[in-house]
Amino acid sequence: MLQLITYPHPTLRYPSKPLVRVDAQLKELVGEMFDIMYQHRGVGLAANQVNLPIRVFIANPSGEKETGPELVFINPVIKRATGSSESEEGCLSLPGINGMVKRNKTIHINAYGIDGKEIDMQVDGFLARIIQHEADHLDGVLFIDRLSEENKRQVEEDLYGFEATFDMKRKAGLIGTDDKLAEDRKRWEAKYC
Repeated sequence: MLQLITYPHPTLRYPSKPLVRVDAQLKELVGEMFDIMYQHRGVGLAANQVNLPIRVFIANPSGEKETGPELVFINPVIKRATGSSESEEGCLSLPGINGMVKRNKTIHINAYGIDGKEIDMQVDGFLARIIQHEADHLDGVLFIDRLSEENKRQVEEDLYGFEATFDMKRKAGLIGTDDKLAEDRKRWEAKYC
């Protein structure tokens, strides 16, 4: 069963590996990802946010089940990004932290859906922002990495709080060791990458 992981969990910084197969278990995992995203009132979720080291993310700009499209992007590549737009972002892996982030206004994305069909489309607005945010996750980049120095200072104390909580949970054995995380990552990579 998948669980949402939070900063500074090491998996969030691990660049995800390209997927080479889709099977029934992966489809179930994607379904669980949507459940987790809706439970936490999100609009997007990358696989590494649930400790899966594979290049998959999901999105639904409405943030509500059965409203809006449920999009799955496998092995996404963003091309021909143009324009610039700054807007506030948050992240399910950094609950309660928000900041202004500059992103491209329009992007062209190439990926595959869970059905194996190619996705090749130009996207702008809110969905373009979601796609860029989630694609960053797959490369081990968090939205806080894109904050201005001033905005970073404003969230510094909150980040220290996350780090202290993580250290406490790890010492209590509630979060696996780096060796255990590497073992889990290798198992998933062997199956799907």
